[in-house]
Parts: sequence; structure tokens; C-alpha cells
Amino acid sequence: MTTFDASYWNNRYKMKDDGWDTGAITPPLKAYIDQLTNKAISILIPGAGNAYEAEYLLNKGFTNVYVCDFAPEPIKRFTERVPGFPGKNILMADFFEIADVTYDLILEQTFFCAIDPQMRNRYFAQMHRLLKPKGHLAGVLFNCVFDKEGPPFGGDREEYVKYISGKFIIKILEPCYNSITPRAGRELFMNLQKTG
Repeated sequence: MTTFDASYWNNRYKMKDDGWDTGAITPPLKAYIDQLTNKAISILIPGAGNAYEAEYLLNKGFTNVYVCDFAPEPIKRFTERVPGFPGKNILMADFFEIADVTYDLILEQTFFCAIDPQMRNRYFAQMHRLLKPKGHLAGVLFNCVFDKEGPPFGGDREEYVKYISGKFIIKILEPCYNSITPRAGRELFMNLQKTG
């Protein structure tokens, strides 16, 4: 059985086995970021990979953005590509082990679909822990089942609602209208607000 640990993901980046990488921020995340007005909010991007979202946020003037990944290769690529990003805001860590810090917003882009589906309840529990009161989890989830073994791992709205229930208020959990062509009709955009 494959363990989807830092070594696994690091090797995939090194071997250029990164078909999920779009080379730029995707339209759903760009549209969401473009409507944010407070550029001082604290934002975490977990499983950030090449972190195009962080680069976009930095270029838009956001001042409190953090990226997290446990694989060294994508972090190395990101720091080379975006040398102006503050080093103290780069977390080389396992997302599930982050503690003692909270954020106003966490952005999801191809992280959830990369983790073992058995960890999905832990994912939402950790998101809840890491968000400030009334904080938001926003981003994209797959709304399809793949015909080959993942990652990526698919799912559907009904499944996700079970994990979300009791932890978040669903502001939006609807099909994306602006997915990139290869993902069209297979994505949900979520905007969840932390309860409690």
C-alpha cells in the first residue's frame, strides 16, 4: 500500500509527475481572491505545492499569507520563482501537525484530493481548529469519481456535507462555473464558515 508522505510527493515533483499542476492560479481561486477587500487577513494555503495562489496574493498586496507543504521540492521551486515571498511565512510542515496558530482564511486547491480519503474527517477537523472564529475555508473540491486509483481522489457533495456538518456553515458548495477546461463539470466551489 502506498504511503502518501513527504517522500512520495517530493519524488512526484522531482519526476515531473505533476499533471495536476496548471502553471498558474486557477479561475475559481482567482475570482474568489479578487473579491477579497481586506489585504491584512491571515491566509493559509496548505499542501501548497507550487503555490500559484500565494504568488497571486502577494502580487495583489496581501501581507499575511502563509504556505504549507511537507515536500521540499515544491517549496524550493516556489522560493526560487517568488524570491520576494517572506521566508518566515513558509511552513515546511505536515498540515495535520500544525498547532497553536489560527487564520482568517484557508484556501483549498488540490490538497484535499491528494490525501488518503480515510483522512477526510481529520482534514475538516484540522481546518476547523486552524480557523479563527467565523473564519472561512474556501476553494475547490472534485465532484466526480475517477476511474483509476488516486491520488487524485474524487468524491461528491453528499459525501463532503457529512464531514462539514457540525463544523462549518455552508455559504457555497456548488458546481464551479469557471473551471479550467480539463476539470469542467467536475468541480465544486466551497465557501465554508467556521461554527463556534
